[in-house]
Amino acid sequence: MPPGADGNVEVSMSDVVEAEVGKTAIIRCGFSIPVNSTYAYVNWFYMDSHVRKKIIYMVPGMESPEELELKGRVRMGEDFALTVSKVTPQDAKVYVCQVGAGSAGVGENRTELRVSKAPETPEVKVADSAASLSVMNEIAVCVSRNGYPTPAITWYKDENLLESDGEEINIRFTITKESSGLFTVSSSLSAQVTKEDRKAIFHCQVNYSLMGANKTSRSNAFNISVNYPSVNISFVISEPNREIKEGDKVTLLCEGDGNPPPEYTFFRVKNGTEEKLQSTDTGKLVLENVMRKDSGLYQCQAFDLQSMDELKADVKLSVNYLEIPTITKDPPRHLKEGDNLLLTCGSSSSKPLEFQWKKEGKVIVRERVLNITDVTHEASGSYSCIVSVPEIPGLSHRKQVSVNVHSKPRLFPVEEVVFVHEGKLLSLTCAAVSNPRPSILWTTSVNSTLMPNSTIITTDVSNEQRNSTFSVFVTKEILESEIRCSARNNQGEASHRFKMRPRIEEQTTAGSPTSTKQGSESQGVIIVPIVICILAIALLGAVLYFLHKKGKLPCGRSGKQEITKPEAHKDEIVVEVKSDKLPEEAGLLQGADSEKRSAGDQGEKYIDLRN
Repeated sequence: MPPGADGNVEVSMSDVVEAEVGKTAIIRCGFSIPVNSTYAYVNWFYMDSHVRKKIIYMVPGMESPEELELKGRVRMGEDFALTVSKVTPQDAKVYVCQVGAGSAGVGENRTELRVSKAPETPEVKVADSAASLSVMNEIAVCVSRNGYPTPAITWYKDENLLESDGEEINIRFTITKESSGLFTVSSSLSAQVTKEDRKAIFHCQVNYSLMGANKTSRSNAFNISVNYPSVNISFVISEPNREIKEGDKVTLLCEGDGNPPPEYTFFRVKNGTEEKLQSTDTGKLVLENVMRKDSGLYQCQAFDLQSMDELKADVKLSVNYLEIPTITKDPPRHLKEGDNLLLTCGSSSSKPLEFQWKKEGKVIVRERVLNITDVTHEASGSYSCIVSVPEIPGLSHRKQVSVNVHSKPRLFPVEEVVFVHEGKLLSLTCAAVSNPRPSILWTTSVNSTLMPNSTIITTDVSNEQRNSTFSVFVTKEILESEIRCSARNNQGEASHRFKMRPRIEEQTTAGSPTSTKQGSESQGVIIVPIVICILAIALLGAVLYFLHKKGKLPCGRSGKQEITKPEAHKDEIVVEVKSDKLPEEAGLLQGADSEKRSAGDQGEKYIDLRN
């Protein structure tokens, strides 16, 4: 049967419509009327304490609102639905839709409009004072604002729900209705606490309904402070695994297991007597730049004001040390070349030691004793003994000792034959090294005293080296003599002889004057004889090879020919050899005339070759 066929007007509506505060609510009204009938009017009402109040009505072609409270926020659509904008908590009512169809009668139905709003996230204010044992303490207050309908607050400890029992837990709940119609809820939690509650995690949770669904919002988690007496205290070194050495900074920590912490007093125990150091509430005793005398037993005493008990704890401090090393030298006096030297390094420490000897930064031996036999001048210098404690990084000391070996002079000659020009200035340099530093004397084979017009310049290079330069104009007497350099000290004497030879001048073309340039002279002396010798040997070899190939040179023993060496010249043969070495590398001894040498002729040496 089609709707309304029985002659009645039927209205269909939802039982409940949900809407949020500030949003728009739509309440629909559907109806059916008899066939061949039309509606005469539609009225909308809301129930106020069992009293029906008209909101708006509609007759064909006209809509008219009547309720002043909702004026401007309600309207009826073409489908007869009631629209309420900017919903407020006061709009939460039962709404009635009434439809009249003339002779067909009147029909109506109703819908409950439920309004909701999520409250703000709950905020917790924790009690300022710490909770005490065995009494009821206010823990915290939880507040959630502007919710609708009225929210509820619950408390949790370590995610476990707390319920009021009137003895150990007490929860009080208050509700405040704001002028907007929204609700602010507050809940206070009081409880008896235990020592373990200092580690517990608390939070509150607000429970509310929104658009027909149950929801929750939780506060930030928090801990509480609990007062309880100290039962035990610990007294330790802040870095227990570190080896402490002299000069370190050491912190001793004393800590009780109560809250608030007790007052700490520190003592140094010597021979059974307590020496008070300081009192503090931080539990820290700082010792700056500790020394071995600071080693010993330290005590911390803690007095707890809650239990009125005194607690004690001890700690032993050991400060490692290393004595500055001492060095003994045997023999203790000055050494002479050939003596034996024994250096012994001594030190003491709280741990095993390691020794090593160094000279000029190089390790000589890794032992306590350094033994040098048959010392030479080169053994002089500074020696260092380094003593360290392997178990304690950074703990080491160094001691130096100076060793002086007394030695006779040593000269560094490189020239025995010196080529000179008569009338030119001759300069000879002699370098002598010894300990103590030597004196240098110049003499000639003709005259044991210095020659007239000669000069000597002496330079002290170091505490052990002295250089002396002898200069004189070459005369016939000089050419026929030897010049002697002698160095002496209280350990002995050394000397060197210089033999003079006239420099050979190279002849130029016929009629031209003789060239006296030093470069030509030095090169002519060596190059011309060598070239002639090489050409002669090459020519002789070529002739012998040619005769051998032609068969004219017998090869048997009967044909053996003796090639005799020419008779040696009675005079000495001197070969001039160029050297790129510096004078110091050549032995610090030079001989030269006063003529200026060419760049390619610097540092020449002369070697006397004899048969």
